[in-house]
Amino acid sequence: MELKRRSGVLLALTSLPSIFGIGDMGEEAFRFADILHGAGQGLWQILPPGPTSTSFGNSPYSALSAFALNPLLISPGLLVRQGFLDEEDIEGKPSFPSGSVDYGAVTGWKAEILLRAFGKSKRRNLHANAIERFCETQSAWLDDFALFSALRKETGCSTWTEWPAPLRDRDPGALADARSRLARSIERRKFLQYLCFTQWAGLKDYCSGRGITVIGDVPLYVNLESADVWAHRRFFRLNERGLPISVSGVPPDYFSETGQLWNNPIFDWARLKEENYSWWVDRVAHNLELFDCVRIDHFRGIAEYWEVPFGAETAESGTWNRGPGEDFLSVLRERFPSLPFIAEDLGVINDEVAGLRDRFGLPGMRVFQFGFGSGGSELHRPHRYTENCVAYTGTHDNETLAGRLGSSGRTRREVRRYLGFRVCGKRRLQRAVIRALMHSKAGWVVVPLQDILGLGPEARMNTPGTALHNWEWRLTEKRINALRGKMNFLIDVNRADNGEK
Repeated sequence: MELKRRSGVLLALTSLPSIFGIGDMGEEAFRFADILHGAGQGLWQILPPGPTSTSFGNSPYSALSAFALNPLLISPGLLVRQGFLDEEDIEGKPSFPSGSVDYGAVTGWKAEILLRAFGKSKRRNLHANAIERFCETQSAWLDDFALFSALRKETGCSTWTEWPAPLRDRDPGALADARSRLARSIERRKFLQYLCFTQWAGLKDYCSGRGITVIGDVPLYVNLESADVWAHRRFFRLNERGLPISVSGVPPDYFSETGQLWNNPIFDWARLKEENYSWWVDRVAHNLELFDCVRIDHFRGIAEYWEVPFGAETAESGTWNRGPGEDFLSVLRERFPSLPFIAEDLGVINDEVAGLRDRFGLPGMRVFQFGFGSGGSELHRPHRYTENCVAYTGTHDNETLAGRLGSSGRTRREVRRYLGFRVCGKRRLQRAVIRALMHSKAGWVVVPLQDILGLGPEARMNTPGTALHNWEWRLTEKRINALRGKMNFLIDVNRADNGEK
């Protein structure tokens, strides 16, 4: 993928302000697109939008489907406009916190109003033909996902490996009985996906009309407790009960002395190759219908992956194994010639991984925070950036820039010296970092919105290796109102970078 010089913002949809307790695809998302456009920004990177669960810490990287969207992102306000709800349906909402997501409260309330929307859609015969067409075109994944979700609810067990054996093992007779018994529940879940996809299509078209490229995010691995693993067990290294033989992770790294144990099942790449990687090709095609390009999270796992025995307490006992590499990427290139992918090539990257990335012309990532402090790498300093990379101040896994600079005087002094400041106030230093990225050779620059606002540790999105209070940060109405002014300096940076006066 060739990068035409552009810059933009990293912001999860859930982090948008909303009176309904969580960011959604409604009015504030369109407003944010207007703010980006007005500030001369052409990129909006989001986090994976799949259905999350409180059972897995609400992590978008542990979604219940690699294809479905998250019903929590449905805008109640748009449902009123579409006739699926009436104003009185949303007037009695709870009092949600304004600067964070209370997933438990939001999930309970939205489940109630979405059930109401489904009932009214049936009584009013709304969008019946469009819903039927959607269900037909998306049936390859939607049928399994809707049945899977209905069975999770019926059994009261989120762990499909503990379902009765006929359901666990997808006995055709048991599945037919379940589809008949749970027909109404299945239909409702398909309806919710129709709402998700139509609302997203409206927002995506609006962004395109504002010249904004929307960057999606595809995690390499999928959750064991997902519809995908249940429906396609043959593509994963599982035993006869569906439990993993081995799981994913990474060895000791920047974030953890004992490595990161992700516990996703490992792909059976040999079996995937026998079927020409069809499941993966379908997954990528699906994402490219939703987004203009996608970041492939943990790109290293395509070249070689860290495999940990199932049941291990840490990731330290894992081993490196060869991934599908060039063979897999060649199949993707045949289907998607422009290869609209960003390779998340962070961590310990060897020559084999870098060579694979470069042979396919994939832009990699550079993260300013990784260039400074203990263990900092020169590769992540702006003077080393190349045209074919996407530069970030930090990612969703990092501390905010203000938090990082504020927590370490040594790192702060190192950054000041690098940028040529003997003394520099915190806010000025943060803006100088963003300018340094904008003036580097990087083809694209993406800045987490928290860094543009100069927010501290309270606005961190995720702390790897922890299970509580991640993915909760949200913009307040006050902050989005002030956002235009906060982003004005980006207009001047872009003009200077392009040689304008």
